[in-house]
Amino acid sequence: MGLDSPPRAPVPPGLFSGSLLNALWCPDRAGCQTGPGCALAGGRRPARRAVRSDPGKLGASGRRRLPPLRAAATGTRDWAAWENRKKKVVISVPGSNFPRMRWAGHLPRTSWGSGLGRTPQLSGECISFLIRWTWPFKGDHPLGPPRAFIRHHGNSADSAPRSGRHGQLFSSISVTEAIEKHRRNLTEWFSRLPREERQFGPTFALDTVHVDPVIRESTPDELLRPSTELATGRQRTQAGLPPLALSQLFDPDACGRRVQTVVLYGTVGTGKSTLVRKMVLDWCYGRLPAFELLIPFSCEDLSSLGSTPASLCQLVTQRYTDLKEVLPLMTTAGSRLLSVLHGLERLNLDFRLAGTRLCSDPEEPGAPAAIMVNLLRKYMLPEASILVTTRSSAIGRIPSKYVGRYGEICGFSDTNLQKLYFQLRLNQPDCGYGAGGVSATPAQRDTMIQMLSRNLEGHHQIAAACFLPSYCWLVCATLHFLHAPTPAGQTLTSIYTSFLRLNFSGETLDSTHPSDLSLMAYAARTMGKLAYEGVSSRKTYFSEEDVRGCLEAGIKTEEEFQLLQIFRRDALRFFLAPCVEPGHLGSFVFTVPAMQEYLAALYIVLGLRKTALQRVGKEVVEFAGRVGEDVSLVLGILAKLLPLRILPLLFNLLKVVPQVFGRMVSKSREAVAQAMVLEMFREEDYYNDDVLDQMGASILGVEGPRRHPDEPPEDEVFELFPMFMGGLLSAHNRAVLAQLGCPIKNLDALENAQAIKKKLGKLGRQVLPPSELLDHLFFHYEFQNQRFSAEVLGSLRQLNLAGVRMTPRKCTVVASVLGSGKHPLDEVNLASCQLDPAGLRTLRPVFLRARKLGLQLNNLGPEACRDLRDLLLHDQCQITTLRLSNNPLTAAGVALLMEGLAGNTSLTHLSLLHTNLGDKGLELLATQLDRNRQLQELNVAYNGAGDTVALALAKAAREHPSLELLHLYFNELSSEGRQVLRDLGGSGEGGARVVASLTEGAAVSEYWSVILSEVQRNLNSWDPVRVQSHLKMLLRDLEDSRGATLNPWRKAQLLRVESEVKTLLEQLGGSAH
Repeated sequence: MGLDSPPRAPVPPGLFSGSLLNALWCPDRAGCQTGPGCALAGGRRPARRAVRSDPGKLGASGRRRLPPLRAAATGTRDWAAWENRKKKVVISVPGSNFPRMRWAGHLPRTSWGSGLGRTPQLSGECISFLIRWTWPFKGDHPLGPPRAFIRHHGNSADSAPRSGRHGQLFSSISVTEAIEKHRRNLTEWFSRLPREERQFGPTFALDTVHVDPVIRESTPDELLRPSTELATGRQRTQAGLPPLALSQLFDPDACGRRVQTVVLYGTVGTGKSTLVRKMVLDWCYGRLPAFELLIPFSCEDLSSLGSTPASLCQLVTQRYTDLKEVLPLMTTAGSRLLSVLHGLERLNLDFRLAGTRLCSDPEEPGAPAAIMVNLLRKYMLPEASILVTTRSSAIGRIPSKYVGRYGEICGFSDTNLQKLYFQLRLNQPDCGYGAGGVSATPAQRDTMIQMLSRNLEGHHQIAAACFLPSYCWLVCATLHFLHAPTPAGQTLTSIYTSFLRLNFSGETLDSTHPSDLSLMAYAARTMGKLAYEGVSSRKTYFSEEDVRGCLEAGIKTEEEFQLLQIFRRDALRFFLAPCVEPGHLGSFVFTVPAMQEYLAALYIVLGLRKTALQRVGKEVVEFAGRVGEDVSLVLGILAKLLPLRILPLLFNLLKVVPQVFGRMVSKSREAVAQAMVLEMFREEDYYNDDVLDQMGASILGVEGPRRHPDEPPEDEVFELFPMFMGGLLSAHNRAVLAQLGCPIKNLDALENAQAIKKKLGKLGRQVLPPSELLDHLFFHYEFQNQRFSAEVLGSLRQLNLAGVRMTPRKCTVVASVLGSGKHPLDEVNLASCQLDPAGLRTLRPVFLRARKLGLQLNNLGPEACRDLRDLLLHDQCQITTLRLSNNPLTAAGVALLMEGLAGNTSLTHLSLLHTNLGDKGLELLATQLDRNRQLQELNVAYNGAGDTVALALAKAAREHPSLELLHLYFNELSSEGRQVLRDLGGSGEGGARVVASLTEGAAVSEYWSVILSEVQRNLNSWDPVRVQSHLKMLLRDLEDSRGATLNPWRKAQLLRVESEVKTLLEQLGGSAH
């Protein structure tokens, strides 16, 4: 029996005796542990009081006196508290010598099965009463199976209503209206999404994409058991009790005891806040009929009030003004009132009577923490239900005797839950930010989900990361950033910074510690150190010794050790995960690879990396600053009074110390900037994918064969590290980090930016491969400083991104960095970039700066020509050369291009090689060519045109005032047609030259190398059969010309060209004859 239990009276002999009476008092008497929430005794074994007490044991007042020993024991608790808590139920037993019997204990309002949530209607038979309250442990009962065999699936909407003793408790019309208004207000408040969540589209809501995390019931013994694991509690939770559904949180426990207080705990990122939001919204939508009134409390808000006195009613009405009429009825609501205390780790609770006095009046003012203590003690509103969420380290702040059930939120420990989350989230319609942005098609989303599912099923590291629902959010946010339109200015660094704000905003390491240290600041110091050491030594796998070395470095006091233990229990699993890759079992990795590079960059920009010389120098400077003025004054006086030459020297030395330290810090920043720039431009990474493709591959996996575990590991790549360095220096991210307790000083940010600009100015002028050039532009995109980018990229004249897959995100990166520049770009090469019309619209500001624009091999169709027409008609267009070869433009597209050519004054060279124009397209060109007066060269080779339209176009070209060269080779021309075109091009009347073959009369055409180089470039993309037939015709023309000439020099030239053509035929696998 508990120390605060009421005394027992002797049990009279008769009806209630033996095993049946034991079963009535406690259904599981043999294994029952007296504690809180007992179904019959409110957390203690039921007290037995006889109707007729022994007069000899009654005091003067008629109340039975306590034995001395028991009185001393119960003296630790107020007897009036127990008297206030107990619920007396009078039961009449017919046919006995005892007409009435009082049960001084809690009889449950909610029983173990359906239909038992009402106050029992006693039958005339005593045995029916006994069976009614003992059936879950004596056998089956027609009302429903025992709780142990009930399995609930879904969310809290499955909870069955708990009927009140008199039906609906709040039956007054005004009170009902107040509660309905309270529901609407809570719905509006808890349905609001932060800006980070709204990026998933306007239809995103908890109702559409919520997946309940796994909740495993735990015991006080398990909570007190020390953990031997360093970073993960995943294995420990698997051996606990069966999982709990939300609908089972307030079900009676295994002993049938009523559960009034439930504590849900978990590490950072397991989904506690989302779970509370979902339960509140379920109640607002009527899916929690078991509770007529729900009152959420934010412990963060309560802690901000400090010790300012306020009653429970005041705390409620300050936040929920509509409940003023409901407050007088709270005491009668019983278990149908649910109070939610979210984030209990923010409150410093003291359950000692000496620290928090007892208070049962909801209108009596007191400190908010004291009000919560009395609620949890069940001294105030003893019948109310309470749900508490907290971090793992704060579980012990509530004594276990006040808790009916502990539930550990284990996140998505089942891979199927992860896959379900991704399917729901990624299938949401995109918001469509930005002008002209297009969303991913359903087929593209399905492909993405399938790749992600395969990666999860392969037991890869991403499955270990998505054990935490927060990282599932980060994965979706990253995929959304990579593949869908997002708000202007959103960067990868801002996503990671916002991700940390969602999980660590307002979080302190220990609310009871006077330092009030930010949890994120502690993580930046410890995990950032580990991350930077990994980047410096180019490793991603860490042993337990590595982790302990970074965590325990510099710990000297007991308080520091306690703070470390709190961090290990609450947040270490958020940053580190056990490695599941073959060959590295037993080691640890950062939960996602990019998080290591982010924390390493944060460690640097916060100035946490200091050498021993810097630390000593800083202490010297601080000391010199404290005593420098006084010493300088004394030395100045002595120098005037005494002829000591050494004093002025000492005087100047004190002034030099801060300057020396400043130069030392400056050198350190330059060294960091040098390392960052070298990491960005490593020659070993020149042929890697760009960082955005690397991010996508790390999430979606790599299709194809994987490296064998026994093969030597590849060199680790940390190309995101410099990107995050630049991103963290942006004003937006610095503001968010300041909210997390990690402020970056403006002066430090400026000096770091200057050091980086100095190094980029030296190394950024070299010619970079396309993927590395995109990485360079992505760094500037993350930095979000146009002036900085304009100064560094002022020397850039050629933008060569050929072969880079230009996704909408990459187009946005290039446009935002280069679109605002003033100097022209000599050439923009975007060949084979998988561009689409939306990408062309995004990149228009860059195209307007280009002199030469290459868009070959992009599968651009007629719809893209509409954007190209608008580009050519723009008054700032300065394009002189436009290459559109190997795009299916067709005749419809050329019609749009001709509209642009008619109003353009800059274009001089246009390549429409292999654009499927056909006879119709060339005929259109022939009739409208005269609308443009500046064109000098037109290439329409390999377009399937016949003799008639080719000749018409050639005549139009000859008559054009500025056209100098027309390419017509590889069209469907007959021998006679080619001869006519050669004769037309060779006439001396002026006009454009027509190139239709490798020969001009009996000589080699001066454009033969141009023709063959074009064939060589497109050998793998063109139709090999058609190319073979055209090469064979060209070869016959060469042979005919060689036979028709007697000039040995010409013969030698023809033979050389013939050998080149035969080489191309051999590459195609064809014969020269």
